[in-house]
Amino acid sequence: MTDLVIETTDLRKEYRNRRGRFVAVKGLSLHVPSGGVHGFLGPNGSGKTTTIRMLLGLARPSGGEMRLFGKEIPRLLPEVMTRIGAIVEQPKFMPGFTGRRNLVLLATTLGEERRKVDEVIETVGLKGRDKDRYRSYSLGMKQRLAIAGALLKSPELLILDEPTNGLDPAGIREIRETIRDLGESGVTVLLSSHILAEVQQVCDGVSIIGHGSLLASGPVKDVVGSRASRAVRLGLSDLAAATTALEAAGYDVRPDLDHLVVDTTADPAALTELLARHGLYVNELTPIRADLETVFLELTADDAGQPL
Repeated sequence: MTDLVIETTDLRKEYRNRRGRFVAVKGLSLHVPSGGVHGFLGPNGSGKTTTIRMLLGLARPSGGEMRLFGKEIPRLLPEVMTRIGAIVEQPKFMPGFTGRRNLVLLATTLGEERRKVDEVIETVGLKGRDKDRYRSYSLGMKQRLAIAGALLKSPELLILDEPTNGLDPAGIREIRETIRDLGESGVTVLLSSHILAEVQQVCDGVSIIGHGSLLASGPVKDVVGSRASRAVRLGLSDLAAATTALEAAGYDVRPDLDHLVVDTTADPAALTELLARHGLYVNELTPIRADLETVFLELTADDAGQPL
């Protein structure tokens, strides 16, 4: 059996406010195996950041169990903290210092040798820009420097909470490549993100939560593959007539530029036969394959925080 780096069982977190109690995390059982990149997904307010904060000892759970590297958290958290790197909030670097000097100061604080600074600068792709002042960095470079800081102690587990927030496409690509390389090097990366296309490209496994509970988990290909295609894309010369015929037969139809999308689990041959009886002939028929975004939207369609 694959060793689990992160394991939670019936994890629960409640907050009290003027309206009573609010459940942020409700019975969450999460399993993250060793190695690779694991996506941690959920709508805003679904409990992702709260869960991460509990794992790092920044918030105390109301119930349930947590383990990191098999150690009970938070009781034994000091025993494993040296094996964990995390970026939960924007790190505080000195804007007037160079990226390298910021890392040297952090390495000194952590008791790490200066040669480690050269190593992490190379890892995150900042070589050649490390002597530029932090204030001149783009958002993507600042985020890469933050990752470099988290890597100074050679963590076996790296937790990243929305590392591409606010980045342009080029910055997102840079961070994606850095994260992918880290996963391939043997580091276990827990990646919380709302950019689903990026997650699908970089993650080996994924856990999706909603209402603070687990909705789906497993290898990305299995989670996506568990949702059979339920739509086909049709090309015809007379879209209006085809729409009328299909809707009269009970199909859900919507336009898609110069095509129609038909929601159905029926054999596509039944659609072509139906349309042919109306003198309408299909010149293109393409199953619409499920992707991670489709699965995510289906699973979290009604997600919202709910007070007790």
